[in-house]
Amino acid sequence: MAQVPQANLDNPNTLPALAPIGAEVNDGDVNVEPELEVATGSESDSALGDEVSKYTASLTSSIEKFITENGRRYHSHRDEAYIMPNDDSELDRLDLMHQLLRIVMKEKLHLAPLDTTKPVRILDVGTGTGIWAVEMGDQYPLAEILGTDLSPTQSTWWVKFFEIRFRSSDWCRVPPNVKFEIDDVEEEWTFTQPFDYIHSRYMVGSIRNWPRLIAQSYNHVVPGGWVEYHDFDARYYSEDGSLVKDSPIDSWVTTWMQASNDAGRDPQPGPKLFGWLQEAGFINLKQERYRIPVGPWPKDNHLKMAGAWNLVQLEDGLEGLTLRLYTQFLGWTTDEIQVLLAKVRRDLQNPRIHVMYDL
Repeated sequence: MAQVPQANLDNPNTLPALAPIGAEVNDGDVNVEPELEVATGSESDSALGDEVSKYTASLTSSIEKFITENGRRYHSHRDEAYIMPNDDSELDRLDLMHQLLRIVMKEKLHLAPLDTTKPVRILDVGTGTGIWAVEMGDQYPLAEILGTDLSPTQSTWWVKFFEIRFRSSDWCRVPPNVKFEIDDVEEEWTFTQPFDYIHSRYMVGSIRNWPRLIAQSYNHVVPGGWVEYHDFDARYYSEDGSLVKDSPIDSWVTTWMQASNDAGRDPQPGPKLFGWLQEAGFINLKQERYRIPVGPWPKDNHLKMAGAWNLVQLEDGLEGLTLRLYTQFLGWTTDEIQVLLAKVRRDLQNPRIHVMYDL
């Protein structure tokens, strides 16, 4: 997370020194974390006023229209801008990812020190299903929260349909202080009022120009306001050597990262966020690294639970993560993809492979 300075924004000499969590201001040495222990026996994720962005689309027939590729549904509004499906399977997986990140962050929805005793304006960039925005709206009823996304996959888009079809929309209730809009965050932001807090997470593989995105965040936060980015380094690794080079998991991750780069989307934004935020002019930067295991192999109960959730969401999401990237950018056939993914799923279930990645 990072803060916009309250001092003279044009004078960098007025900004305080920066240091990531776990580092000394003067020498920059980062604490070395101990290797994760394996459990004994384990081896057998607009403006809120009247004027809206000219890039913001309403719920028109063009937005409601979807396209199908290889048996998966994708959004049609600027379909080249996003490589993941938006069908029910993927939306369920995104909600699983939300629960996983809550576990990883020990049930915290945010880390920034928000003053929620007064009305604050919050922007959720790439809101997905909108579950984070909805939970924030419940937790902070004085806040005004806006979630933006390319696809109309948030609860409010479906409220009217269910009210007409089933005379009830209780299951997709959205707090009155939460709104959603269709928007492309990589276009020019035209919000008419700044935000007190901008939040973004799990945008790996989605953004072409991260520095520009972060610069736009800087320009749309009030002086003294906060931004918070949570994102991944997609490189999978093991600390004990159990993930072997050229194994199915390693091969899948390597080719996925190659395809993501070919598509112009950085597959490893997480470790670069600190530098991008610093370059944009933010101050009071704090950086946390979370190791997220895949599978319930860690000895630590908290990490064991995170690993179990992560395994479920990853197995559910392998196909959606892979199909469009591999067919469009690597020239693979769907049969070739399914053969690889079958091997990956087999290895993900192997308790002797202690794989993880970083948030």
